[in-house]
Amino acid sequence: MQAVSPSHPEALFLSTQQQPAHLRHDWLQETISQEYTHVAIRASRQTPLFNEMTIYPWQQMRLSIIHSNGITIQRRPGECSHSNQDAYFAVILLAGQYQLEQHGREAFLQPGDMALYDATRAHRIHSPGAFSKLIVSIPRPLLRGQLAGVEHCTARRIIGTEGMPAISTGFIRSVAQHATGLGQQAFNQLAPQTLELLAASLAQSCLGDIKIGRSRSSSLHRVKQYIETHLHETGLDMQAIVDGTGLSSRYITSLFTDDDMSPMRHVWQRRLEKCRQALLAPAQHHQDIAQIAYQWGFSDQAHFSRSFKQAFGLSPRAYRASNTLSLSTT
Repeated sequence: MQAVSPSHPEALFLSTQQQPAHLRHDWLQETISQEYTHVAIRASRQTPLFNEMTIYPWQQMRLSIIHSNGITIQRRPGECSHSNQDAYFAVILLAGQYQLEQHGREAFLQPGDMALYDATRAHRIHSPGAFSKLIVSIPRPLLRGQLAGVEHCTARRIIGTEGMPAISTGFIRSVAQHATGLGQQAFNQLAPQTLELLAASLAQSCLGDIKIGRSRSSSLHRVKQYIETHLHETGLDMQAIVDGTGLSSRYITSLFTDDDMSPMRHVWQRRLEKCRQALLAPAQHHQDIAQIAYQWGFSDQAHFSRSFKQAFGLSPRAYRASNTLSLSTT
């Protein structure tokens, strides 16, 4: 794949070639730590330090296209991270060699392969020579909401030549190849399909072989499916979930403890996400914001506005306005 021009209006293009040679190491380490997660880097002695990345915002996710000479990247336990970097990274190797270590596992990727790692946990990445890769950055709650048990999928080689992984990697590579020619609206419309394909690939390639926690994963999926179906109901509370699933409140709470949240916080996040999607939808641009909030279970408009701003950084009205302006200039 050829290097992508940063002509896309939302793209961020960063390259060591933009820096003086003596500053490139420190600049690259700081850039990776700021844009992805806090790490230490060590360049290969065989080749000059070179790394360039094009980063596309993709609804709540991000798509990165990276070309680099040989490098080792390491995140140690206990190092700080920004809260907005609490994410899983799905890597698709395009060229070169790539070794990923996390949670006591090692994945050795060949071009076309895929792997997942947790950006906030200790990990090590080593590429002995020049390589190219794609990274899909997925917020932790978003991927966990799609796939129970995802924490078991890190640092496992996923062969991208057959089955669902072949479809997923092919789709994401095509999106990356055509990203500069897509308007932001069309580009964003591909994000949900990407998330579903990645979750399906991980489920097929990883979770099918993992016996630990399968009954809990199945129960968590069952609870989340019930919640998703009843999100619009203002009466969706813990008792309603208990009655609807036949599971005890204590057990349901323990399932969400595995996911680092409470059941009702999950409900809150999913409702906010549904409202965010509605605010982005062209067909709903003229719908009253209060009506959208009510449709997804929010009965208090002031509470909805505060919660939305806390989650997405803008009030619902400002979020819709900024998106409308972005589309009009695309």
